Amino acid sequence: MKGFHDKKKGFGITYDNIYLVNGARTPFGKLCGTLGNVSPTDLGIYATKGALEKSGIKGDDIDQVMYANIGQSAADAYFLPRHVALYSGIPESIPAIMLQRICGSGFETIVAGAEQISLGKAQATLCGGTENMTLSPTVSFGNRMGYALGKIDFKDMLWEALNDTAAVPMGCTAENVAQKHHITKEEANIFAKLSVDRYIAAQKRGFFEDEIVKMNSAEFAIEGLNTRKVRLPKNAIDFNTDENVRPSNLEDMAKLPSVFARDGVQTAANSSGIVDGASSVVVAHSDFIKAKGLKPLTRVVASATSAIDPRVMGLAPVKAINLLLELAGLKLSDIGLIEINEAFAAQFIGCEKELGLDRNICNVNGGAIALGHPLAATGGRLSLTISREMNIRKVKYGIASACIGGGQATAILFENCNL
Repeated sequence: MKGFHDKKKGFGITYDNIYLVNGARTPFGKLCGTLGNVSPTDLGIYATKGALEKSGIKGDDIDQVMYANIGQSAADAYFLPRHVALYSGIPESIPAIMLQRICGSGFETIVAGAEQISLGKAQATLCGGTENMTLSPTVSFGNRMGYALGKIDFKDMLWEALNDTAAVPMGCTAENVAQKHHITKEEANIFAKLSVDRYIAAQKRGFFEDEIVKMNSAEFAIEGLNTRKVRLPKNAIDFNTDENVRPSNLEDMAKLPSVFARDGVQTAANSSGIVDGASSVVVAHSDFIKAKGLKPLTRVVASATSAIDPRVMGLAPVKAINLLLELAGLKLSDIGLIEINEAFAAQFIGCEKELGLDRNICNVNGGAIALGHPLAATGGRLSLTISREMNIRKVKYGIASACIGGGQATAILFENCNL
């Protein structure tokens, strides 16, 4: 393990003998859809149980739990990581922590898990994130202190999550990137359609069947604890559908109005979907893997986090990826697959232009414009997806990254350990 810090370039670390064993995610439910009434804690339990099963281990094998949640959307959300751990069968003696770096939180749990292992504080960690954006509350701050007649002030916390009060709303940052790189609405729509088409093609060939846990109404019962009960709609049997996917054509997409700026490029069709879902992965040391006879997907080589002007937030992956390559002693041409979260089409295209990316190796199974972006779950989803695809394509190196509200980005380098 070797750390790096530079106030201009960013902060990063290279790891020794750390692996992403496997993982699982829930289907991503559309806003007010099938998962709309499921607690983010319960979504995390479904994903974590699936991750443990896919990895071939039991809850008893986990030493630490790193979990993320951004918008607290349940009354017991303060206890979320602990409850995810307990009801997934991880022993009560194992501690759990919640991490938050907005859209990069899922990545942050993997980074934290790898660092805990590197420090000798764990052999195997459970990492992941969960988000129910449908249940984001409407709140009245300060009502405990009273309010003047007729002056009740409510805030929609789902909207507030998308609004950087220090700069501009997230969608406006994408419009700023579009202006900087002269990206047109047509270019944004072409990329968005590609994302959806790639997702549909991957779905048809069964790619997601090994990634998504089938969800049914359930009871999570642990001796000595109150039982958690989850009730899905009656027609949700073996639910495993990413509900946000909306096939379309360029003609219809061109008719949609701009959302964030007059004559802007971003519309509902070329922006990431607001969805509910969770993802979990197991990160472990090689000694643990050998002792258990496991077959991991990838080695976690290095990670980097950087920050830029929040007004062009979406370009931050450029800086993080460049630092990541420097830390690993690699060139972009060495990377066989890349996942950059599709917060907005213009944001991805801006990164593509600045890095000189080959679109043919980027987001090859579609991205958040197609299946959605449940904030805390996205980093785990991207890491699991790219690790699986690297094994299918027999690619040696892959990078997963995401821009982060406020002008940050995290990137992780994975190496195929099965070549």
